[in-house]
Amino acid sequence: MSRIGRKPIAIPAGVEVQLEGRVVTVKGPKGTLTRELHPDMILRVDGSEVHVERPSDAKLHRSLHGTTRSVVFNMVEGVTNGYQKVLELVGVGYRAAKAGDKVTLSLGFSHPVEVTPTDGLEIDVPANNRLVIKGIDKEKVGLFAAKIRDLRKPEPYKGKGIRYEKEVVRRKVGKTGKK
Repeated sequence: MSRIGRKPIAIPAGVEVQLEGRVVTVKGPKGTLTRELHPDMILRVDGSEVHVERPSDAKLHRSLHGTTRSVVFNMVEGVTNGYQKVLELVGVGYRAAKAGDKVTLSLGFSHPVEVTPTDGLEIDVPANNRLVIKGIDKEKVGLFAAKIRDLRKPEPYKGKGIRYEKEVVRRKVGKTGKK
């Protein structure tokens, strides 16, 4: 039995979970999330808990058991507290500026790069070298942060680029001149 899959998901006060066939809808103080789950997984709402069960011990069902539970838990957590990713811009002249809902990034290219958040996401710029991406859908927040990071990944020689808040960039030794 999956250790993660068999844990019940506690539903906090103010959160409502609805099951319609294989579609799960979670409503909370921060918003509403809807997701279609695999048809073989069995979900039960018992009072203030959600239980995920699998129909058999087949390899597919075992692999989906913990995954389905994690997806539903992330939905409940997202509508309750929300998710955020913090990105740091490291390098001389690398900066971010917010104008309306768009963020303009100066990343050493010949032109500034404009980034517009997708629906359900919000970008804050607390300092000119930090970006905070917020939202209720964990998958969307992580994907959008990864897309921004891909604009200028940290390079191993000087460490310049866009990195996650506590990301460790492995540094390489550069060339040494002959004497």
